[in-house]
Amino acid sequence: MATYTPKFPGSNTIVEESWLEDRARGQSEGKAEGKAEDILHILEVRGIETPDSVRERVAGCTDLDVLGTWLDRSLSAAHAEELFGEE
Repeated sequence: MATYTPKFPGSNTIVEESWLEDRARGQSEGKAEGKAEDILHILEVRGIETPDSVRERVAGCTDLDVLGTWLDRSLSAAHAEELFGEE
């Protein structure tokens, strides 16, 4: 018995693969942006002064693991710089 396999333009091609990669990258960037916003919001709600340099570093980060660590630290940090664990 024959199986019908439709062939749509772009199906199983480099174009489709490229689109899927772009979509995944966009989703990851969106998650990173959301976590960065959450971190800055938590600091704001807690009344922690957040210098522009900290805001820029948090907003510019795309590593979800690093952002997760910073999110955890934002819950207890006394100063915004403590997010980075360098002090």
